[in-house]
Amino acid sequence: MITAFRTSLLLATLAVAPLVAQSPNPAPLSPSLPQLEQGFLNPPNSAKPMVRWWWFGPAVVKPEILHELEQMKADGIGGAELAFVYPEVLDDPAKGLKNLPFLSPAMLDAVRYAQEQGRRLGLRIDITLCSGWPYGGPSTPLAQAAGRLRTIEIAVPANATSVSVPTLGQGESFLSASIAKGHLSPTGGPQGHLLPGRPVGWDAKSAQPLTLASGTIAIGASSSPRVALFFVAGHTKQEVKRAAVDADGYVLDPFSHQAVATHLEKVGGPLLSAFGSTPPYAIFSDSLEAYGADWTPDLPAQFLRRRGYDLIPHLPELVAGGSSEADKVRHDWGVTLTELVNENYLTQINNWASEHHTKFRSQTYGEPAVDFSSQNLVALAEGEGPQWRAFSTLRWATSANHVFGHDVTSGETFTWLHSPVFRATPLDMKAEADIDFIMGENQLIFHGWPYSPPDHEVPEPGWSLYAAASFNNHNPWHPVMPAVTSYIARLSWLLRQGQPANQVAILLPTDDAWASFTPSHVSVTAAMQKLVTPALMSAILSAGYNADFIDAAAIDKIGFGTHQVLLLPPTDRIPLETLKKIHEYAAKGGKVIAVQHVPTMDAEGNASSELTQLTEAIAVVPDYASLPQALHNAAAPDLRLTNADDAAKNAIGFIRRKLTQADVYYVVNTSNEPVNADAAFATYFSHGAQWSPETGRAIAAVSAENEKINLAPYGSALYVFSDAASPHTASAEADKQLVDITENWKVDFTSLSKSSEEHTLTDWTTDPATVHYSGEVDYTRDVTLTKLPHAPVYLAVDGGTALPGAPNSPPEHPVLGSNGLPNPLITPPGPGMHAYFEPPIREAALVVINGQPAGALWHPPYRLDVSKLLKPGVNHIEIRVFNTALNAWSALPPHDYKPLIAKYGDRFQMQDLDKVKSISSGILGTIHLVTESAQ
Repeated sequence: MITAFRTSLLLATLAVAPLVAQSPNPAPLSPSLPQLEQGFLNPPNSAKPMVRWWWFGPAVVKPEILHELEQMKADGIGGAELAFVYPEVLDDPAKGLKNLPFLSPAMLDAVRYAQEQGRRLGLRIDITLCSGWPYGGPSTPLAQAAGRLRTIEIAVPANATSVSVPTLGQGESFLSASIAKGHLSPTGGPQGHLLPGRPVGWDAKSAQPLTLASGTIAIGASSSPRVALFFVAGHTKQEVKRAAVDADGYVLDPFSHQAVATHLEKVGGPLLSAFGSTPPYAIFSDSLEAYGADWTPDLPAQFLRRRGYDLIPHLPELVAGGSSEADKVRHDWGVTLTELVNENYLTQINNWASEHHTKFRSQTYGEPAVDFSSQNLVALAEGEGPQWRAFSTLRWATSANHVFGHDVTSGETFTWLHSPVFRATPLDMKAEADIDFIMGENQLIFHGWPYSPPDHEVPEPGWSLYAAASFNNHNPWHPVMPAVTSYIARLSWLLRQGQPANQVAILLPTDDAWASFTPSHVSVTAAMQKLVTPALMSAILSAGYNADFIDAAAIDKIGFGTHQVLLLPPTDRIPLETLKKIHEYAAKGGKVIAVQHVPTMDAEGNASSELTQLTEAIAVVPDYASLPQALHNAAAPDLRLTNADDAAKNAIGFIRRKLTQADVYYVVNTSNEPVNADAAFATYFSHGAQWSPETGRAIAAVSAENEKINLAPYGSALYVFSDAASPHTASAEADKQLVDITENWKVDFTSLSKSSEEHTLTDWTTDPATVHYSGEVDYTRDVTLTKLPHAPVYLAVDGGTALPGAPNSPPEHPVLGSNGLPNPLITPPGPGMHAYFEPPIREAALVVINGQPAGALWHPPYRLDVSKLLKPGVNHIEIRVFNTALNAWSALPPHDYKPLIAKYGDRFQMQDLDKVKSISSGILGTIHLVTESAQ
């Protein structure tokens, strides 16, 4: 029987069938359902998460390198990316601590050993092609360092007949000079140096060129004050951030072929030589953070060749803005910068990687100037950032891989997870990982794993990055890591299968972004944070759709893919050829929606009657509130929720993958409150089952047309629909308590030789003897069962408190509901992201029943099926609880970094040290054995 919902879905799909485009890469063969089940149960190593492995100094020794690689293997981690950062300590031969200078023979020998042992263990080994970030260092001379356009303003009084030529800094040269009506900019810096990106006090239209000369320049007298403008090609002089010993130096010029070639020769060559005949799986470039880089020596010549006119006479307009002529210059300047970074940085490095039999993994966003389609110039496009309901560079990367036909999207994951260091928990990991999954990430790269010497050399909890989570075995909850990585590996593998099925393609207004560029502010992705708003993303997601980004270049190259709706955010400029393709798409039944207005100009900023005619077929909605209905009119949603309030609709997110023999839906509660709704899935398959990422097996039959979704705080559910009849019955809707076992536990602090009998469970931090305890505590007791029920039996730890709101949610990225208002329940994006929930287990536990492992408790619902381990009579139950390293760290005196700074400079600053305090620990909820009973 086909319901009305599925009938409307069929009609909507047929209406947009002629999408023309094919991915440039052939679609992979979908696994059969048995293959899918087997792969999910035992995912391959390639699906396991990786870690960014920080080598500090680097001060590493081979025994510890091997130990940490073996620990990664035991933890279910699939590989490591070698990253070389700042020193943590001074050399101390007595303790065996010695910093190895970057690219020294000893350091390269350590790299050789690490990759050799990693391969022996079956681990993937990548390497960052620099120290710190961005690319650069001592091999980058000033002439090849990141460049910038600088404007010097000098006040010219009324009746003045000359102006003094300013003195230039090292490596600077004059581009041109002009004189204009007006006054010094009110936001100008000292000595008339114009601060970047600020309004000017002079009239660009009045600017007249001056002939450059040494000393002074003669000018005609004027009765009004004026401003002399000197346009200077210089350098940002930004230095590589967080560099290792002897790796500090300038950030390279990413627009320069020679600067990049020098880096590849001087840095890339030695690093890859350490790999011998077995190159790394990939070389890595971090997010582009060449701040203020907007110029390169041959930019004027390149601009003239590519754009057909001379940029130099238009520098006053470029700097001042404020007119359509200036917008055109800025647009053309932005296009040129993007082309240069594409050719000289991305393409050159990608080709170099290919020549050296490896892949280029690149975070292709940030500064300077890369656009969406730039990501197709690299072998492995990577993203970052769980801004699910806002513009995110993670969705930027996943969308590019969806559009251009790449199966795997890696993501730098947990970058700012629950600062300070050692505060992040497995629940925090799930909260962020699930958001990353529903945005399309399917290769998690943990940020990160700090190399740390043995505890006899440095005190616990060991070394850590200045600001990031720590996932090595110095964190007490680390014994639970295999359960976490198994969960992540299963989902990562499954969400690579088949094809992406996001229904909405958001056409990024890239030409508007280029036209908004100003000196020192040349980032397309930064502009997109204003052009693709949280309100827009929330309107799409809460309406039951998932979305990809796309840009004009991708449409021109491959068309519209399998998306059912093309959505234009408020957009002014669009290439005419792209608009013609959109017009053809709409004429064949494609659905095109513009928010607020259609584009009014072509890419160059020109209006025309042809453009007006081409936009007539585009449906326009006046605001974001009207968008959900317009989407529903265009295509039935992939996931329709009923009996759900706005909070639930805003909290629930999903991703769908389409296979030949199945549809896969991963549905996530992104909030700290339980959510309940009835759901209809847009699948044609007749049978469905819920699969467990924890066990790898199907656990219940589900209905595609009316499935009750009941998700715990930060809970999730995986649904697989196919034509194969499911042998599984639906889950029961209620629990029946067998026995309350909350009281009378023996509690052993394993590393303190301290034990007690607790009638009522208490917080470890309430006892002065254990307020700073970090480690394992074993809870044990016996329970007698006269008989066992036929239904499954679960050990459940109930309780937990949703924290009120998200106080650390950055104001520039609020989490918005469908009404455009902030929703305080959803995990906020940005620095300090974590689960806003105080769980009943602080922070994770392993359960043992009658001497047999039952599994891990690390996220809501804290519940394990223990049916097969119980027996009639006396049963011995152990719950081994682990907290974080924060409590022990809080008892340590502040570390004195002055000697380190004196020798190496101030290369890092530990963050959020004021938050290093003991936090509640232990079992703080109620404990039950329950069985299922139908309602």
